[in-house]
Formats: sequence, structure tokens, C-alpha cells
Amino acid sequence: MPSERRTGAPAPGSEGAPNPRPVLAPISAEDTAAVSAYLHRTLNRRVPAEAWARLLAPPWGRLGPNSGFQLRHDAQIVGVYVAVYSERSVEGVTVPVCNLAAFCVDEGFRAHGLRMVRALLAQKDYDFTDLSPSGNVIPMNERLGFRRVAGATRLSLHLPVATGRPDDVTDDPAQLDRVLRGTDRAVYADHAGAAAARHLLVRKGADYAYLVYRRDRRKRLPLFATPLYRGGSAELLQEAWPAVAAALLRRGFLATLAEPRILGFVPPGPGKTLNSPRPRMVRGDRLPDAGIDYLYSELGLLEW
Repeated sequence: MPSERRTGAPAPGSEGAPNPRPVLAPISAEDTAAVSAYLHRTLNRRVPAEAWARLLAPPWGRLGPNSGFQLRHDAQIVGVYVAVYSERSVEGVTVPVCNLAAFCVDEGFRAHGLRMVRALLAQKDYDFTDLSPSGNVIPMNERLGFRRVAGATRLSLHLPVATGRPDDVTDDPAQLDRVLRGTDRAVYADHAGAAAARHLLVRKGADYAYLVYRRDRRKRLPLFATPLYRGGSAELLQEAWPAVAAALLRRGFLATLAEPRILGFVPPGPGKTLNSPRPRMVRGDRLPDAGIDYLYSELGLLEW
């Protein structure tokens, strides 16, 4: 999606010209084609309708009561807020999570966009994440009780010099399926078919590190790897980082947008800490900052 991910997002209390009141309704499986076509046409034409459809039907299944909410006027969609649901384990407790994924409202109906937001947040028993907010969505979220997830982001350049054997770093699905254990195996099973999720495995004897990452754009250049999740050994991943960086460079990534909170360490080598990293936001008391990753969200499901 473009940097302004959410076109026409309203601010609480905004006023405008009187508009006909659209009908608010949940997004069901039967709405997938119409909602996907609307998002392709209105939010980002670079993303085909088929890709939007995969966001609405993630490979781990529809775990929530809907796929978000929509506004319709004269049977036509005039606004959409897509949600992606999951169940995450935090210290042995299962936490239902609603991830706010894509928000778009037609210009003439901006005053009604907040109705979709409030409908999502009114759903009981969920904690909420918003992992790629932009523009006026950020202050709107803050007014609605979201907090920013603490943590720095370092742009870490990749060098073509690696230590260790090339076979130590692989994205071979057969090896990933054979080596990963426990939660990491479940994560891979859920995200192996996710369009934007990429996978790397580092092996050393019986130990392993597992990295899930996506391709991101900066200044319209799709050359940056953003880690979404780290499994296995953080110590091994840090030790093997030169080989991992070289492997990412061979795959067309010039740098990693590295968050030590996700990786478990600060990548060595050349780079710089970003002054204004992309904000990540959460609403609820059961997801501590240290436990928040970027799985089960648009970041793993949608390339833009």
C-alpha cells in the first residue's frame, strides 16, 4: 500500500457537509469479492483484487466474527475497515487479537468512517493492534486509547561478505518443515501460504534460529527487509547475522529495518538508527510490548 495507507481517515469530532447516512455492516465471506474490488480501485491500484481477497481470508482461517466492517450507500461500498483476527499465547494465556489492517473511506462519507472504528473496538474480549498506521490515523488511534509500542529501528546495511557455510542459511521449505519445533512450527504452518511472509532458517548442530520477514519500500524502493518474527535462538541469529545479511542481499535486499525488540539484538555492521521509525500501536492490557510481533497481520499477508 502507499505510505498514506488509509485514504480519508476521519478525526474524532470532524465536521463536514451533510451526507446521506450509509449503512454499517460487518464484512462476511460473501462480501470478499466486492470489498477486494473496492480496495483495489480506491486504496491502492498496485495491489490486485486477488491479493486483497487473501487479506480477507488468511491461510490460518477466519478466526473472528467478521473480516472487519463496511459502509454501504445505495448498495454500493463507500468505506471499508479490514480486520485480521488471531489467537496469541502470552505467558500461557490465550489472547484473542483483532489487528486493524486496511482503512479506506470515500471522500463524501468521511464523517462516517469513525463508525467502523468504533464498531471494531466495541467487540468484547479482544486486544487490538495497528501495525502500519499512517497520517491522521495515528492521532485518532491515540485518542481512542491506543499506545505506541516502544522500541527503536535500525537501518542495517547488508554486506556481501559472509561467515560460515552457505548451507547454514536456507529458505528451503522441506528443511523449515523438518527443523522447526513447537510455536515456530505452528507459525510456519500458518504463514507458509501468506503472500508477504518470507522465511529463513539458520542451523548450527541441533540449534536453530528462524526469521520471518517481509519486503518493504522506502522512497518507493522495494529493497528493505522488515523482520516480523524471530523464533529459535536469538544468540545463534546474532552470531550468524553476517551470513543472514549476505543471504538477504542475494535475494535483493540492500538493508534490514531491524527492531532489536523483534530480533533480540542490534545487528552488527554499518547502519543508522532511524529518527522517525514507523509506529506500531496496541490497545489492551494483555499484550506487553516485548511480546508483540508482526505476525497474523497485513504485514505478512499483503505486499504493496
